[in-house]
This record gives sequence, C-alpha cells and structure tokens, in this order.
Amino acid sequence: MEADTGAGVSRAEKKALDKAKIVGPAVRGPVVELCAVLPQVTRILKKAEDERTEEEARTLLRHPSAVEQVRGRSVRSGQQRRRREEVCDGVEELRTKVSQLAAAVRCAQHLVVYTGAGISTAASIPDYRGPNGVWTQLQKGQAVSSSDLGRAEPTLTHMCIKALHQQNLVKHVVSQNCDGLHLRSGLPQHALSELHGNMLIEVCASCIPAREYVRMFDVTERTALRRHATGRRCGRCGAELRDTIVHFGERGTLEQPLNWSGAAAAAGSADLILCLGSSLKVLKKYACLWSMNRPAKRRPLLFIVNLQWTPKDDLATLKINGRCDEVMELLMEELDLQIPPYNKAEDPIFHQATPLRPEEELSHTRCLIAPPAGQEDQPPDAQGSAPDAQGHAPPAPQPVQGGWFGRGFSKGRKRKKRKTV
Repeated sequence: MEADTGAGVSRAEKKALDKAKIVGPAVRGPVVELCAVLPQVTRILKKAEDERTEEEARTLLRHPSAVEQVRGRSVRSGQQRRRREEVCDGVEELRTKVSQLAAAVRCAQHLVVYTGAGISTAASIPDYRGPNGVWTQLQKGQAVSSSDLGRAEPTLTHMCIKALHQQNLVKHVVSQNCDGLHLRSGLPQHALSELHGNMLIEVCASCIPAREYVRMFDVTERTALRRHATGRRCGRCGAELRDTIVHFGERGTLEQPLNWSGAAAAAGSADLILCLGSSLKVLKKYACLWSMNRPAKRRPLLFIVNLQWTPKDDLATLKINGRCDEVMELLMEELDLQIPPYNKAEDPIFHQATPLRPEEELSHTRCLIAPPAGQEDQPPDAQGSAPDAQGHAPPAPQPVQGGWFGRGFSKGRKRKKRKTV
C-alpha cells in the first residue's frame, strides 16, 4: 500500500485511498486499483499513439476508467491555464465596449462600483492572481517582491471613481483593497466599504463606538492571521489597538472601515454594478452583493473590467478585457468629464492622521507617506521617528510587502516544506 501512495499520486487520489479504507471491501478494491494504475496511465497517454508499445495499448484498454479520469484532468488543467491568461481587447473593440458602458452609466439611477487589486497595480502594488500576483508567485515557490507602500499614490482609476462620485454618477464603492488609496483620492468614507480593511487605520475596539486612528504608515507590521494587535494603545481608554485587516479565513466584525451595512444597502438598490480589476473569486461568495434574492430580470446590469477570466463572466451584461486605467480614461472621455489629477496637497490623510505619542515614536519601522512639497518641516512624529534619549537614530524604514497578504499562505508553504524534507 505504501508504494501506491508515492509522489505520482495526487492529493485527490490520496483522499480516495483514505476513503477506501473506510468503505467496504467491494468498493475498496477497485478504488485502490485505480489509484495504483493512474501514474502508469498518465505516462502512457503523454506519448504519441504511434509511440506506444502493444503492452501499453493493452494497459489502456484494461483500465478505461483511469484513461477517462486522466484525460478529464488534462482538460481541466488546460481550462485553468486559459483562465489565468490575460486577454486584451483590440483598440476598436475596446472603444465600442466602453461606449456601451458609458450609455449604461448615463441611464443608471444607482451605480455601484466593486474594485479589486487590479486598480492599484499602476501604483506598483501587486495584485493577487495576475501573472506576477502575490498568490501566483507564492504558488510557484517564488519570493514576493517588496513594495514601498509609503510611496504609492491613487491611480487614474481612483481619481476617475472620485470624479464620478462627485458628479453623482457613482453612489457607492465596495473595495477589496487594503491600500487606503480610495480614501486618499478624496472619496468620502460614507461612500466607501473597505470589506477587507485599511492598512492605514488602527482601531480601539474597547471604545464605543470603536475609535479610529488614521496613520501615515502601514500599521500591519506586527499583525497576521488572527493576530491583530499593533503594539500601540488607545489615547482615550488605554486599550490595545488592533488593525482592521480581514485575512483569508476570517470574518470581519468591525463597523468601520468595513462598512458592510453600506455595501449591502448599496447593492440592494443598485441597477448597475461595475467591477474593476477584481477576479471576483472572493466577492462572488458574498451573496448580499449580487441581489440574488431578486428575480433574474430585476437584478442589476453587470459590467466587468478585467484582463483575466472571472466566475461572473457568463452572467455579465458585458465583459471588457482591458486595463482599468485605459478603460476608465476612455469612459471619462465618452462621458465628457475631466479626470482630476492626484494632488498630494489635497490628500485627506495629512489632516486626518493622528500623530504618534512620544512613547510610540519607535513603535514601527514602516515607510511613512511623504508630505507634500513645502510641508517637510512637520513634527518628527508626522514624518518619522525621532532619536531616542541616548541620541541613537531609529532603525531605517525598510521596504515592505504589506502585512495583509501572503502571511497565512507562507506559513502553509513552510509547514508543507518541512513535511516533505
């Protein structure tokens, strides 16, 4: 039996073997035989038909179930590869599709925008499932490249969304992103639901209502899955502060910045949903965002902008295969609206941020968001940590990867690696 569960047996096949140990002998025999022959059948089917020996041909005839399973697996693998490919519409096709989107936006009474990591890649923040995404690199066993999130700024797409909200064309934004760029673009917090948290916000859950502290740096340096304490304390009650990030496998319970009530209310009133830069593999699981309680004909129109396949493509009114910045620039042109440039001097974070107390000045090593030109003479706690009592300079800020992604996945990979050694 040990020989049957070698490296050539997949995880599904090992589970089948475990199940075979539980079921009766009448079922156990065929299952074990199938698992034993699958690696051999796989090797044979990789050969061209005219290169197979007579014995190999007889083996395929004796095990039709194994042949069917291997071929089915190959079809599914090919389908998964095609779904991971990035596809771009041609110039004329892209313009035609954006014109249809613009017409829908003009007619919409309640447009809601769902955003994913794809709208922030232009700010050098990696996405998750793209060719160079965080999950993609980790699955290949590659290290995730560092990103200086203190230097990231709202992209053209962020600014377009803000402008559309100012024109009352967008009613609400539901975002999976934790980078804080929607708020930094000037989008008001009441019009935003950050379902997975915000890396620039830590909260005191002991205060009622929860007290928010906006910071000039990524607060997730010490946090991870089910470990949310940031190491700082509430200035009002003294309780420990926590980050707002919702990791994979967790359920968000904070009212803000998650704002689930706002997201559900907006989705319930929506007549048009525009999805930008999201694979929708997570958002699809949130039934309240898709008006599934309505009859099919009364559900909102669905427009998707993404380079890769999404599980909602078949239900979409229109799928636009393009980069978010390019699509949004064309959309604003169709709507005859100006795209406001990002102006750091007007970035809300510089007046919303809570300065660190003197005893907290060495509580982080993350890069701070650089102040606007002409405001570099801010206090040390707004720009960086001051020297300690002995005159020693604090540790230099390090390039960071972002505490909200990769932690749980990396731990799983480490455990798996130790097991196979």
